[in-house]
Amino acid sequence: MAVTLTAAFSVEGAAAKVARPAAKAPAPSVAVPAVTGVPAGERSVKAEEDAECVRVKGATACVGPDESDRPGVTIEDTKNDRLHPAVEYYLNGYLGTKYVIHNLGREGEIKGSREIGKSVTFRAAVYNGSRLIKVSRWKTVRDVTKYPVKRDTHVTPAAAQARSKVCTSTKGAASVCFGGKNTFVFACDTGADTHQARAEYFVDGDPSARFEIQQLAGSNTCGKAEHGDLRVSMYRASVFDGEDEVATRLYRYN
Repeated sequence: MAVTLTAAFSVEGAAAKVARPAAKAPAPSVAVPAVTGVPAGERSVKAEEDAECVRVKGATACVGPDESDRPGVTIEDTKNDRLHPAVEYYLNGYLGTKYVIHNLGREGEIKGSREIGKSVTFRAAVYNGSRLIKVSRWKTVRDVTKYPVKRDTHVTPAAAQARSKVCTSTKGAASVCFGGKNTFVFACDTGADTHQARAEYFVDGDPSARFEIQQLAGSNTCGKAEHGDLRVSMYRASVFDGEDEVATRLYRYN
């Protein structure tokens, strides 16, 4: 069952609930490369002038072109409080895989992913722990990168395991697999149920940016992210029913 960007996002930018296609539907995945960090105090006016941004109280999410001061997709903490911001996004118009970057740093810090798809649909969010507090509108940005990441062909859990050095799974049949050099991470849904697989992980030993791949496309499918030369440092596999956690593994160190 095809899911289109037009159907999922209204003119005002509000997100409709993402449908889970039938298990037999192909679920192409896409790549999300390395995290980039910008130290507090280095944000410039030019960075936001060059980038397309959305805001909510406590968070600013931007997508900028290659030559900007803030390339790729980024999330900034703009308020000194106990909450933390995150950027949630879909790449290349495909709603079967949702990506999230949680910025766990302090006010003024920026976290993100430098390389992006040909189109990015994103929003800023604010969380209290794992609980979503508030979100901005959705915004779509197109053709801002010179070398957009490409969508993988359909990857099954078996294929992901064969291509990976490390795999782990959890009760409820979610699995996380990843490789070493030119690091990639697969989040695979291996259960024929209404739950979604989720990979939660950190890269390069940085505890202030947590990545998520939420696989929404149905059983026997995988989402994929790439992180260049940065290594996965801590990871776990989880199963969710919407935003309710059904099962998870304790974090493991790589």
